[in-house]
Amino acid sequence: MLTCQKHLFSLPDDVHYLNCATMAPNMKSVEAAAIQGVLRKSRPFELTQESWFEEKPTLKRLFTELIQGADSERVALIPAVSYGMSTVAKNVGKKKKELRGREILLIQDEFPSDVYPWEELCADEGFRIKTVAPPEGTTDRGKRWNGRVLEAINADTALVVLPHCHWTDGTRFDLAAISKRAKEAGALFAVDGTQSVGAHPINIQEIEPDALICAGYKTMMGPYSLGLAWYGEFFDDGTPIEENWINREGSQNFRTLTQYRERRAKGFRYSVGEASNFILVPALIKALEQLLAWMPEAVQEYTGALIAEPLRVLQEKGYWVEHSDWRGNHLFGLTALPGVDIAALQQKLIERKIYVSLRGNSIRVAPSVYNDANDMDAFVDALMK
Repeated sequence: MLTCQKHLFSLPDDVHYLNCATMAPNMKSVEAAAIQGVLRKSRPFELTQESWFEEKPTLKRLFTELIQGADSERVALIPAVSYGMSTVAKNVGKKKKELRGREILLIQDEFPSDVYPWEELCADEGFRIKTVAPPEGTTDRGKRWNGRVLEAINADTALVVLPHCHWTDGTRFDLAAISKRAKEAGALFAVDGTQSVGAHPINIQEIEPDALICAGYKTMMGPYSLGLAWYGEFFDDGTPIEENWINREGSQNFRTLTQYRERRAKGFRYSVGEASNFILVPALIKALEQLLAWMPEAVQEYTGALIAEPLRVLQEKGYWVEHSDWRGNHLFGLTALPGVDIAALQQKLIERKIYVSLRGNSIRVAPSVYNDANDMDAFVDALMK
C-alpha cells in the first residue's frame, strides 16, 4: 500500500492540512517546474516556434491516461471549470436545436461554475433548469439522492450536469448509471471531475459522458488557473467560446500566420488562448506524472486506511458521515452535532492549525497522501472536546 508522501511537499510539521477540496498544496516538483518556467521567460531569445507546441501534447496524453481514455486529441486546456462548462453551453442548443426548450438537470447546492453558464442559455434559447434536491434524513442518503437523479431524467431532459463527488460533502454519483439513463432519454451528460480526478478512479470509456471538465488545482494537485476538459463526439466540429491564432491549422509556421485559415487545428478547438503557458503547463505535467505513479486507486486505498478509525470514533460520538458506498475516502462531510456553534468550532480548529472547510452544517474533510495519523488524531481530538 502507498505510504505517506508528505516528504514530497513543503507542509510544516505542525500544520494539519485536511483541505485538498479547497486547494492542494504544491508538490516540490510542481513548484520547481513552475519556477523553471518563470526563469525560462527571462531568456525569451532561447524560445523557438516549436516551444509553443512541444509541451501541450504531453499534458493532454497524461490527462487522457489518468481518466483511462483513448484519444488525447479530445482534451482541451482551459483556465477554469466555468470556461469548460461555457463551451458546453455554447454548443448544446446550437448543435442540437431539438433540445431547445427542454430541461437542464442540476443537483441542489451545486458549485456556482456549474450553474451560471446555463442562465444565458435559458434566457436566450428557452432551456429550463430543474434542480434535484437531496432526500430528507441520513439513512441511505447518497443512494436515495442518486435514485432521485435517475428518476428525474426523462424525455424532457436536454442536459444533465453533475459532479462525480459533491463539493460540499463528498456525495458520490454513479456516473455510469446516470450516463446510461441520459442516453436513453436522448440527453447530453456533462461531468465536473474537479473534486475527484486524480484521487478517485474514473474511466471515461465506461462512463461515456459528453464532457468531463476539471480544474487542475485540487485533486489533480496542479497550479491554479489551468485545468483540462475532455469533449466527446457531440462536440466535434462545434463552436469554441473564443477564436485564437493557435487553434487554427498551420499555426506551427509563424511565417504564414497571416495566411488566415478557416479550419481549426485538430485537438486544439476548445483550448483557451495562450494555452502554451510556460509556467503552468510544465507544473501540471509534473503533477499528473506523480499522480500516475501513485495511481488514483492507491490514493483511495491510502486515504481509506487513514480515515477508518477516526470515522468510527466520531460516528460513536454522534457525528454522521455518508456510507462509504456513496462517497470517496478523499472527501467527505461530517454533520455537526446538535447545538454546536459552527463558527466557534472553525475558530478552534484554526487555532490548532487544523484546516478543513465548513459548508453549511457540514464539516468538509479532504485528506490526501500528504496526511498521516497525526493529522487525523488532531482533528478527532478537536471535535471530541
